[in-house]
Amino acid sequence: MRHYFILFLKGIAMGIANVIPGVSGGTIALITEIYEELINSLKSFDLKALKLLISLDIKRFIQHTNFYFLLAVFGGSVASVFSIANLFKFLFTNYPILIWAFFFGLIVASVYFVGKRVKRWKIQSIIALVVGTAIAISLSFITPATENSNLFFVFICGIIGISGMMLPGLSGSFILILMGNYELLMVTAITELNYLLAIFIIGSAVGLMSFSHALAWVLKHHKDATLALLTGFILGSLNIIWPWKKIAESMIIDGKEKVLEYHWYFPNITEKETLIAFALIVFGIVVVWGLESFSPKKAA
Repeated sequence: MRHYFILFLKGIAMGIANVIPGVSGGTIALITEIYEELINSLKSFDLKALKLLISLDIKRFIQHTNFYFLLAVFGGSVASVFSIANLFKFLFTNYPILIWAFFFGLIVASVYFVGKRVKRWKIQSIIALVVGTAIAISLSFITPATENSNLFFVFICGIIGISGMMLPGLSGSFILILMGNYELLMVTAITELNYLLAIFIIGSAVGLMSFSHALAWVLKHHKDATLALLTGFILGSLNIIWPWKKIAESMIIDGKEKVLEYHWYFPNITEKETLIAFALIVFGIVVVWGLESFSPKKAA
């Protein structure tokens, strides 16, 4: 029971990360060392699983799909998404620099610890790191689209968004911003529980099952290069998460401001808020270090 409670807590952390633009639940899964098991468990929802379910062989279905593991992780994720959506809306409105600072610390530490899992840094791994970094950085320069409540587009948002959430460093929430539907799906739909949320969830389920097969294959056959690519994704996401940025260019679309470009700057280190922010960056690094230190592999 203790094992599943810990998995539930890790799921909560993943859910919190997935709500925040620029932060990936996949990063949290990598940090807490459940990423590969998560991908392989999702991949197990195949034809065999369907046959076991149809034949009502529930015991074998549970074993084949690692069902209790997934129930604990996604149970925590769902619980946190529905419980903290309004809280984080408040925090980002009133304390944006402090919240971004904490997550910046988390991501900085994640780059080191995820990169450490590459066993051999060969030329393929180095190229993968550079490519991953370039892709993640380039996302921050793409102009966000306009909001679109078309049901098919919402379904596609679910497929693409969940794929981003599964990849460390590529924030599913940030991808939804680029697609123009972050506020519609991750704030309005969740807080109001409207029909768009159901369409988005269906799309997410389709993306989850299909994308997990591809991820499981590359992790099995090209593990070092894949981990290096994921490290690059995380490294490249740091410019999105940098706490001190001002809107350099924006435009009003349907009565709402859409950011087109940020201006990054270094803060005045004598200000109280800046000192607190740097303390939160350090705290974020310590949190990741603590998760690594008390992970099952370290304890063994």
